[in-house]
Amino acid sequence: MFSFIIKQAIRVRKIIQFLSIKKIFVPLSALSGIVTYRKPVIENIMSTYTSEDQRKVTTMRLIEMKRRGEKIAMLTAYDYSMAKLIDEAGVDVILVGDSASNVMAGNVTTLPMTLDQMIYHAKSVVKGARRALVVCDMPFGTYQGNPIEALNSAIRIMKESHAEAVKMEGGAEIRESIERILSAGIPVMGHLGLTPQSINKFGTYAVRAKEEAEANKLIEDAKMLEEIGCFGIVLEKIPAALAKRVAESVSIPVIGIGAGGGVDGQVLVMHDMLGINKDFSPKFLRRYADLATIINEAVGHYVSDVKTSDFPNEKEAY
Repeated sequence: MFSFIIKQAIRVRKIIQFLSIKKIFVPLSALSGIVTYRKPVIENIMSTYTSEDQRKVTTMRLIEMKRRGEKIAMLTAYDYSMAKLIDEAGVDVILVGDSASNVMAGNVTTLPMTLDQMIYHAKSVVKGARRALVVCDMPFGTYQGNPIEALNSAIRIMKESHAEAVKMEGGAEIRESIERILSAGIPVMGHLGLTPQSINKFGTYAVRAKEEAEANKLIEDAKMLEEIGCFGIVLEKIPAALAKRVAESVSIPVIGIGAGGGVDGQVLVMHDMLGINKDFSPKFLRRYADLATIINEAVGHYVSDVKTSDFPNEKEAY
């Protein structure tokens, strides 16, 4: 407090000296606000919106959030406009998911997505995100089985899209690739449970790790991912009890999708939770809007107005 007053007094003295040199008369009362001391307001870090929430989200901040029990909200986005909207709404992490293959390109699986396509989508999202951490999926075929190719792929994503981390599906079988990427200083988020890039191996999108052997391997893989340096893990479509056990066994954030509420955060595909895509309705999905109906009605209204010459009217013409 004392040092603060001294610094402000010196500041006022310099201002007065400057004004006297310039022969400018200013009443001392006008300078009184400069030395006014205001007690800082301490806000509850667990409140919904605080000044702290405006800080840029980083991998370290996510770990801090887990430590203090603050849930992490994560959503997918694939373009500038939607990324800007969900970032402004307070989402902590934006995942540029290879689910773009389904909801943006109309493919049945995520496998067709290329590295160039992921970089394009990630680059667009980064431009719209100010606060959220942007994580980009590494697409199928860019990291499995070849650590050098994995590193080169991750470097391209980081350099060309300016994304802040990458996400990779798999455990021990891709350890070497993850370690190679981490060695370059690139943050990695793991993904265990149902891994859509392996759909042809599984043959189904059913719940994973219900059997003891697969559950034990998943726990081992989660601990391994933490040990080698991953900053977080996504658990997809596994029993809630198992997901909770994993979240409690590691110190890094565990984000669930169809993994119950005992984890550190949740992620959904934006098109699913906003009701844009109505063809996908798993048990874990909660729809927060019905944009498909809203868009259909709005476009239908526009078409009608054009056909009847109601649009544009005189006010909408130059």
